[in-house]
Amino acid sequence: MYTLPNKLKLFATIFMVVGAIGIISGFLTTPSTTAEVKEMMADAHHDEGTAGDHEMMKDEHAGGHDETKASHGVSSDNAHDNEEEHLLHTLHQMQNRPWSALYIASFFFFMIALGTLAFYAIQYAAQAGWSPVLFRVMEGITAYLPIASVILFVLLLLSAFGVNHIFHWMDPELVDVNSDKYDKIIDGKSGYLNVPFFLIRAAIYLIGWNLYRFYSRKYSLRDDDATDNRWFKKNFKMSAVFLVFFIVTESMMSWDWIMSFDPHWFSTLFGWYVFAGMMVCAFTVIAMVTMILKSQGYLEYVNDSHIHDLAKFMFAFSIFWTYLWFSQFMLIWYANIPEEVTYFVTRIEDYKLPFFGMLVMNFVFPVLLLMNSDYKRINWFVVMTGIVILAGHYVDVFNMVMPATVGKSWYIGLPEIGSMLFFFGLFVLVVFTALAKAPLLAKNNPFMKESKHFHY
Repeated sequence: MYTLPNKLKLFATIFMVVGAIGIISGFLTTPSTTAEVKEMMADAHHDEGTAGDHEMMKDEHAGGHDETKASHGVSSDNAHDNEEEHLLHTLHQMQNRPWSALYIASFFFFMIALGTLAFYAIQYAAQAGWSPVLFRVMEGITAYLPIASVILFVLLLLSAFGVNHIFHWMDPELVDVNSDKYDKIIDGKSGYLNVPFFLIRAAIYLIGWNLYRFYSRKYSLRDDDATDNRWFKKNFKMSAVFLVFFIVTESMMSWDWIMSFDPHWFSTLFGWYVFAGMMVCAFTVIAMVTMILKSQGYLEYVNDSHIHDLAKFMFAFSIFWTYLWFSQFMLIWYANIPEEVTYFVTRIEDYKLPFFGMLVMNFVFPVLLLMNSDYKRINWFVVMTGIVILAGHYVDVFNMVMPATVGKSWYIGLPEIGSMLFFFGLFVLVVFTALAKAPLLAKNNPFMKESKHFHY
């Protein structure tokens, strides 16, 4: 039996406390008036980039409106109104920032647990012979799913009740034909994108995924003391059904919880794109947790071939993710349809470093470091690559959320770092606590003997 070290518990708790302080500070330092926004934008010591944008904005307004006044007689009051409108828009973006940072971190660690659950189900449904020695590691990681589901659903509820405005389409004025803010495109999607149906779908996804997680874990533990294969067969059948449910609901979840941040834009590849990122993060975390336990003297039957196969999945799904990224980007860029390219134009112009940086981290690093078969057996090599992959996909989620919610008002600060630290600490604490609750070997799995002697 694995015992949770006190040092690890303290480590996770410190991360959570420091992260919580960062999150709270992020909310407390968010401006509440346009006057505060103006002051923050003018303060070069606070943020040179934001101040530079503000000066450019002022120059554009001053120059543009001076010329207009000279030629068309537009009053200075009109120029002032435009500047106030710009400041109000920036205020809303800045107020969205801590919420967006919190959402990104919660979703990222949630998708690791969900991806691990899907991989676990695939192993059962495929009756894989190499992986049963890793089942308890996967079960430990999926223990984070219930907690992550509650947190994420609360964040969705807060958006639905207007506590934050990260989901732009939830504004009721956008579907009111008598409003100045009326948006014909969003109104056309309102049959699907409406708050009650949105929350009902979210509840269905989360309940379905967590029910499978609960019963698969229950049957796995019962199988330890069983004298036949009935619990394994139950898990096999349930996993096959779950995978059908998962592949549909995962795609819909990606539309609802990520793509709807940009309600004017859509991509038929998006569900697969999110799935690929989710799975490569899951493989990476499974490998890293396995190597941590192995280094502490546990998982005696895990050998270099198991690590090799996990690293092989990391490599393969990094290539798959890149293929989907390129397919989506290339087709939209080549077609050059205005309502499609706006998604990438915004990210290339305003998020150049994270946009292209995550491409290097998610594709170039895994290809260079994991292409050689021998490197996949070297633990520190896999760990180093895994850290880069996880950081790259965190930035990928950042790129999917921030441009639509925060726009140009983004930077890496207290809410972003605090959110990441808090959820990392929570994830570590929950996962390793769960690992200590059951033996690390699923004893009576019919493929266990094959898994123990697995050699690639």
